[in-house]
Amino acid sequence: MGAQPSCPLGKRRRQQLQGQVDGMLRNFLPCYRRQLAAAVLRHISQELGPQEPAGCQLSHTKVRVPRMRLPPRAPAGHPAKLPRVREHQGPLTLLRGHPPQWQPTFCVLRGDGRLEWFSHKEEYESGGRPLGSAALTGYTLLTSQPEYLRLLDDLCPSSSDLAQEEPLLVLEEPVSFALFLVHPFRAHLCFFARSRGAQRAWRLGLQGAIRLRATVLQRSRAPAACAFLDAVLLYRRRRGYAGGDDATLGSDAEVSGVPQIPGAVRGPPNNPTPPLQVLSAELMRELLPALRAQTLRGLRGAGRARARACAEFLDAVHAAVLARASSGLRAFQPEKDALLAALERMVRTDLEQILQQRALGARRLEAEIQGAVEACLCRKVDLHLPQLTLALLSPVEATLQAVRTLLIRGMDRLCHYLRKNPSGTRLRREVYEFGEIPWDPELMQACYREAERNHSHLAQLAKPFGFLGMQSLVFGAQDLAQQLTAAAVTTFLQLADQCLTAALDCSQAAEQLEKVKALVLKKLTSDSETARCRFTRERLLGIFWPFVWSRLGTSCNLEAPEADGDILAVGWQVLTTEGVYRDVVQGLLLQRIDRVPWIWGHSRCEPPCGAGKSSFVAEPSSLRV
Repeated sequence: MGAQPSCPLGKRRRQQLQGQVDGMLRNFLPCYRRQLAAAVLRHISQELGPQEPAGCQLSHTKVRVPRMRLPPRAPAGHPAKLPRVREHQGPLTLLRGHPPQWQPTFCVLRGDGRLEWFSHKEEYESGGRPLGSAALTGYTLLTSQPEYLRLLDDLCPSSSDLAQEEPLLVLEEPVSFALFLVHPFRAHLCFFARSRGAQRAWRLGLQGAIRLRATVLQRSRAPAACAFLDAVLLYRRRRGYAGGDDATLGSDAEVSGVPQIPGAVRGPPNNPTPPLQVLSAELMRELLPALRAQTLRGLRGAGRARARACAEFLDAVHAAVLARASSGLRAFQPEKDALLAALERMVRTDLEQILQQRALGARRLEAEIQGAVEACLCRKVDLHLPQLTLALLSPVEATLQAVRTLLIRGMDRLCHYLRKNPSGTRLRREVYEFGEIPWDPELMQACYREAERNHSHLAQLAKPFGFLGMQSLVFGAQDLAQQLTAAAVTTFLQLADQCLTAALDCSQAAEQLEKVKALVLKKLTSDSETARCRFTRERLLGIFWPFVWSRLGTSCNLEAPEADGDILAVGWQVLTTEGVYRDVVQGLLLQRIDRVPWIWGHSRCEPPCGAGKSSFVAEPSSLRV
């Protein structure tokens, strides 16, 4: 028997949720408008200003190598391209229904990180509608049934007056090869596979999908995406959440539009946009304590059954919040587009004058707060900065070394088969598999494991600063490993295609390929050092900056919100006192971070142009933690 909510999500509750979402948007959108102006100014000033001398040496463009590799297959009517997550499909048994029972399904993990399940394989192959689907943003994967049961017990302990209620027996029965997808306010998805090998394949695929949907928004350099993430942080600071955490983990859908699964009934988006995911999650976190307490009072049943029923109720609440937030963001889209266009015209026209005004303001503000910042850094930051830097560098360096080892092994295999038979089918297959390395979760697992090393130790060191974004930090290091691997693979195949011709014999071709390998490794070393320095610098800034800002807020009056006037009518609102304060504080903090010898001392990379100065050096990505 399963517990059920005492009442469905009725009209009154829906209206209440709609009012709460509308109130959140009224508070959030002024922050977003202001950050759009700041992001456009930052983007254009970086575009037209001095460029950093050292750029990426590896190619980041996907290329075909027709003489060496087989093109990946794609469905008819779709371009042949590698998915961002390797698609995976197969049978899984799913816990579903009321009362819940284990039922066989055929599951498909899409390339965009969505999981769909069908009643059987033939229904999927005939293009039928899935029984259900889930975008895996914010989920956590468990593979231990006892661990999942302990989680349910923690969410909803059984009370003495409910001791006689019948438990959810289906969850008490042991299952092998389990896969539990859990979420703070989404319905839990409980599966089990047929074998240990199938469980491992699904585990790697699902973990990759969760990471993908958490990091693509953070990688974007588009002004709208940067402004959105900065606006979320500003909104959260004004509501008393100063520390860095995983609040801005978003999905990988496009910012505009809300794609639907073909044939699905209209309603809450099945693949919601990044702003939609993050804003809905923000409101759900605010509502969660009261919702959970209110819901549990109306539920009957044993603790574990009540916990699952509560998760299903919160999923219905989240769907209602998602639908309302989607409507609000769609309504704002035309205004945002017009605002971006007007801001770009204004900033490009008056850029020199704006930057002069900003420099004058920054010098004045820096003179006012430098003493307070210096005192805060001396008392709170200096003691912990070297330890945190080493704890952060260690897994990043190990991850990049694992990437190098993986690539060397793959390139050596190609050289080996080229010497044996340069025109053989086996070589063509090896070339294709080499091109797939960045998207092969099994091969990349060694790199991803290194990114998780020292996770607990680093979390302990960062805890005094209110930093709760370890999941985002680990995802960022794993994503960095995948991007560098993809760039190195692309560069190797591109250079190999240029130098290998039919006129070369086996020995000559192998020699050419060895030269290509040496060149790619040299480029990889350069890009890895640059990426290591940039990643460490940005993540340290993300750990310390919210803490320093919150400590300075009272003494320097940094948190006083300014009037949210019409940005188009008042062009100088691309410069706000709060924004200039932020740049000045970040610049002073970066000067402190750049003094740590381990960031720059053991590599050929140098701090970015103007590092540590109160300018637009600190990109919004440095706070995406």
